Amino acid sequence: MDLQPIGRPRVAFFGGSFDPPHLGHLEVARAAQAALGLDTILFAPVGEQPLKPQGSTAAFAHRLAMTRLAIAGDPGFALSLADAPKPSGAPNYTFDTLLALRAQLPPDGVLFCLMGADAFAGLRRWHRAAEIPFVAPLIVASRPGEQLEDLMAFLPDGLMIEAIPPPDEQAADNLVSVKGTGFSPYINPPKSKRALQAAEKLDPEGGGGFNPRIMPTESTRALAPEACSSDHSPEISASSKAQIDLRRYILRNPSGQQAPFYLLPGLDIEISASEIRDRIRTHAPAASNAQTQQPAQLPAPVSDYIRAHGLYR
Repeated sequence: MDLQPIGRPRVAFFGGSFDPPHLGHLEVARAAQAALGLDTILFAPVGEQPLKPQGSTAAFAHRLAMTRLAIAGDPGFALSLADAPKPSGAPNYTFDTLLALRAQLPPDGVLFCLMGADAFAGLRRWHRAAEIPFVAPLIVASRPGEQLEDLMAFLPDGLMIEAIPPPDEQAADNLVSVKGTGFSPYINPPKSKRALQAAEKLDPEGGGGFNPRIMPTESTRALAPEACSSDHSPEISASSKAQIDLRRYILRNPSGQQAPFYLLPGLDIEISASEIRDRIRTHAPAASNAQTQQPAQLPAPVSDYIRAHGLYR
């Protein structure tokens, strides 16, 4: 089926080590896609992270291959080399990557930057951090154990944030950046065919049921897609439905620029690749039932790849 976006394309950059990519990454991406009507989410394994001088555990080629396997079959996800290692060996900076991606978008395209709460907690230390939200509005997804009540504590110096109450929630969408035009009015972002199909994956028959892994609250909500396929997460039925809490804010800098900021605070999604690596190492000694010892948070093709290449041992 041809799944071209309705209206201007809405693309989210989702960078990270993906060391390895796991179901938490996919659940966060699907939640953001359904909540904000995103056409495409770019999964971009990073080459050299300046804040991780020790580097990643697996080589970039392995992380790229595993990410390709993790997102295969989902038309709303795409693999991106935007953050690939530089020939010079220089570190990858999100600010530079986002600028390059914006230059590749069509004139009416909209770029977002999706990240987990753990990445957002370290935003102050990023290169040109205070400018990033004005290149691509941030979408921050919560994770268990991360407290996001005081957003100012994580924002770079000089930025102010203002919550948008539900009656005026479109005020944030009015500030979405369009390539070449700065921040222009944009009301009622259209749901793309891909985003609508992602939401329909959750409950194609319109049935009920509540997904206990996603916790709704009383603010702005959007239909969540199925957290992951039944092959990857059998404990979640194909007919389960949940509400994603989407909160909108406006960021302002000292120059008077404004940018939308989106928070998904109610997601009960674990997204710790380091814990998955530790579990793999714990079961590293070869055993006859090695196939059953891979962490359940991994998509099956990624588990197979890790096993075949002896990663994280």
